[in-house]
Amino acid sequence: MTVALGIVGFGIMGERLLRAALAHDAAEIRPVAVWDPSPAAAARLADIAPGLPMLDSPAAVIAACDALYIASPPSSHLEHASAAFAAGKSALLEKPLAADLASARVFVDAAEASHARAAVNFPMASSPAVAQLRAWRADLGAPLSLTIRAEFATWPRGWQHAAAGWLAKRAEGGFTREVLSHFLFLTRRQLGKLVLLERSAEFPPGDGAEIAVQARLLAGDTTVTLSGQVGGTDREESNEWRLEADSGSIRLRDWSLAERLAADGQFRPAPDALPNEKMRPMVLRGQLSKLAALTRGEPQDLATLREALEVQEVVEGILGA
Repeated sequence: MTVALGIVGFGIMGERLLRAALAHDAAEIRPVAVWDPSPAAAARLADIAPGLPMLDSPAAVIAACDALYIASPPSSHLEHASAAFAAGKSALLEKPLAADLASARVFVDAAEASHARAAVNFPMASSPAVAQLRAWRADLGAPLSLTIRAEFATWPRGWQHAAAGWLAKRAEGGFTREVLSHFLFLTRRQLGKLVLLERSAEFPPGDGAEIAVQARLLAGDTTVTLSGQVGGTDREESNEWRLEADSGSIRLRDWSLAERLAADGQFRPAPDALPNEKMRPMVLRGQLSKLAALTRGEPQDLATLREALEVQEVVEGILGA
């Protein structure tokens, strides 16, 4: 069965997944329709895929597809996903699940009860670098502590400015939801259930998104220290997930570089390590194959709605929401 893919929301994330789908095996998954209310989005789609229609409504995209990718702003995620489920379609949602945590909880309970075919686009579920970390952990012994750090020259990042209308705002945006959530998902998968112990968040005057956060958590039995700030680096962004264990230390740096601490005290990358811009197409290819499997009712390991909800609960706790 070839899975027909529809996309709702054609910003940077919608464009990235579309480009990956256009390069994917068309016998497995094939893009069939897009919707976005922006005329600029329609023009970009015409340049990227001239034969792919920009339909006039989300409902039209849902009718045309087997699997719906929801890359619109968070406040619209649940509406589009619920419509897809009602039509018998699968859905891959961007995170966070919703702008309102209470609504997200109700949605997840209902989706699970109805056995909806749904997942959330945390790409680390398909990352070769994360697979390398998992392999290294087999001989590292018990985990001792974990540090998560993210720094940004500005927020939103330069390539996100077209979406600054919501990404820069406290209600739906901010780097804790957009970036640190990925590393919290990774932590949940690697170490166990997350429990927030302490938190602080700093906001600018007005309705702007956070400029600094700190938190202490438990992941299973492992203590996690998390920090993030805007203005902490002259690079566009810098991030690190570092695990200390009985017999060594490993880290994921700048999204895609799996590194292990060597005897000389220096971190060394895996032999096949790639920078994020080169690894991203591989990761998205994996996500698309798993979305096809989800749609066909086959086993896959995409992030579940429940995992995404647990991450969102921690994120909103850090932000004090």
